[in-house]
Amino acid sequence: MIRRGVIDDLTRARPRLYLPAVRSFRIGQGFDVHPFADGRRLMLAGVEVPGARGLAGHSDADAALHAVTDALLGAIGAGDIGRHFPDSDPRHAGRASADFVRTAMGEVRARGYRVANADVTILAEAPRLAPLLDRMRAVVAELLDVPLDAANVKATRGEGLGAIGRGEGIAAQAIVLLERDDQAVGDG
Repeated sequence: MIRRGVIDDLTRARPRLYLPAVRSFRIGQGFDVHPFADGRRLMLAGVEVPGARGLAGHSDADAALHAVTDALLGAIGAGDIGRHFPDSDPRHAGRASADFVRTAMGEVRARGYRVANADVTILAEAPRLAPLLDRMRAVVAELLDVPLDAANVKATRGEGLGAIGRGEGIAAQAIVLLERDDQAVGDG
């Protein structure tokens, strides 16, 4: 049995004890899909896919970076890409989707978070993306300010099922894990 005096001593000492900051995490997920369109270049995860038919969209239609943007905004409870970069705004016509990610990252940092890791999946029947995945991963890591091993980009096929499987367009999904940035918020 603990004596009353010991409890009182611990209660008085607690403010002076070193207690590590409680880690705070947030998860966000994003999804985007665009149909193919003639006369446009194909941008995926910030990399131009040579010789491929592009995607329809108001910006550069980079479905992978749109999904990353939505995941970042979702993790901080800030809505979605359409709220921040509406396709009705002519300033976004043809705009590089990397700009959307950079802006969302500014919001993440302003709220005292940083990206711990990100995982992106591109769903496309064609073109073949395997030769470009390492470059895409490097772009995503740079945009999110994380080490290369904290970013992942992979691709999968629709196996003939649905609009993606029929080759009508490309979709992408992204998941990001944010962690409280102790350096941004002081001693935590």
